[in-house]
Amino acid sequence: MSTRRLAPDAVQPQSFAFTSENQAFAEATIAKYPAGRQASAVIPLLFRAQEQEGWLPRAAIEHVAVMLDMPVIRALEVATFYFMFKLAPVGTAAHVEVCGTTPCMLCGSEAIIAVCKNMISPAAHTVSADGKFSWEEVECLGACSNAPMVQIGKDYYEDLTPESFAQLLEAFGRGEHPRPGPQNQRFASEPLGGATSLRDAALAEPVNASIALAEAEPRR
Repeated sequence: MSTRRLAPDAVQPQSFAFTSENQAFAEATIAKYPAGRQASAVIPLLFRAQEQEGWLPRAAIEHVAVMLDMPVIRALEVATFYFMFKLAPVGTAAHVEVCGTTPCMLCGSEAIIAVCKNMISPAAHTVSADGKFSWEEVECLGACSNAPMVQIGKDYYEDLTPESFAQLLEAFGRGEHPRPGPQNQRFASEPLGGATSLRDAALAEPVNASIALAEAEPRR
């Protein structure tokens, strides 16, 4: 596992505060835990801070630690351990996490990475010149049947080709939020040649449950 460090002081904001909506979320989340166990809420609170800011600054980590009455170093340990937390600024339109593990690699993830290098930045963890995009290669995201794929925010974009992925980036660049899920007209992860069982299951709904949930959730 590579060393994860906080962004340089030059890009760190001096302070952090939750919006009123996110403060209410934080208080409700903390209330789920018994007295003395409030630190158990650290991951959801850090993640909500990241959603609010677009990345996770030091001030946000320290703010969450104070809210949970836990040592700041404990909150820093959590934030620097999990790759879900972005410790430096990322693209304002999309931060692309490309799965590069074996199934995706065999199905073309290297071509997806080539698009990232061409359209975003030659180096991972570098924000594009227009500030809209950044990318990194990550380990298995668990969508092997729909390889190659990327994660953008909370959403999976699957069954990609270099052409369809480039079109996704262009859509994000225009301020759109493309529909997640398979990008080759598959309903879910049935065989590419079509379902061989449960043939009527996909006919009941226009999209699979994962896509429906993603589209129903408010965008932050």
